[in-house]
Amino acid sequence: MKRVLGIIKSILVWIFVIFAVSMTIFTVISVNTFNRNDRSILGYKAYIVNTDSMSKTDFKAGDLILVKETDPSTLKAGDIITYMSQNSESFGETITHKIRKVTTDSRGNPGFITYSTTTDQDDDTIVTYMYVLGKYEKTIPDIGTFFNFMKTPQGYILCIFVPFMLLIIYQAVNFVMVFRRYKREQLEELNAEKERIETEREQNAQMMEELRALKQQLESKVVSENKEEKSEEAKNETKA
Repeated sequence: MKRVLGIIKSILVWIFVIFAVSMTIFTVISVNTFNRNDRSILGYKAYIVNTDSMSKTDFKAGDLILVKETDPSTLKAGDIITYMSQNSESFGETITHKIRKVTTDSRGNPGFITYSTTTDQDDDTIVTYMYVLGKYEKTIPDIGTFFNFMKTPQGYILCIFVPFMLLIIYQAVNFVMVFRRYKREQLEELNAEKERIETEREQNAQMMEELRALKQQLESKVVSENKEEKSEEAKNETKA
């Protein structure tokens, strides 16, 4: 039973370790990668969807989308692109909409008319090649919602702080238990040494007692032999 409990405890500890480390790595990577036009991994950029402008057909707010760097000249009607908005109302924002058709702007620069599939309304500004960031490839549902939660104090406390604190408390308890076991073992060794010394002392005392008794026996034997010799000498003198 103790072995089974030990295995279960080790599994739970490793789950906490993996979870806490994974959340930390996820947070670091996401902060340095998500919604960054200047960052990509293997040619893909990651963006968190903030609106439901494409929720009718492709993705919704809170999803994470992967956008692949693509030559704008290869894009066509029906493709979904991510671009930097030049509209006065959303200037500089990153938008992901579907291409309605290929066209040119007033200066003859090639570009695209894009639209929101939810409202089916065209965007006000033509997206020229230089503002295209990439072509939409894949959706990872709700990761953006989780990431936004992770950036809040509650998310940090729940997903990172609490697991690490539990691990620290667990290690502290383990340390106290190991220290107590060490002190107990030291005390047991000390008591065992005392018992050994006491046993040796008793054995030595018993040996001394035996030696004293043997000495007395020898002394008694010598005295007896001396008396016999004196008695024999006295007899011999009387005969003479």
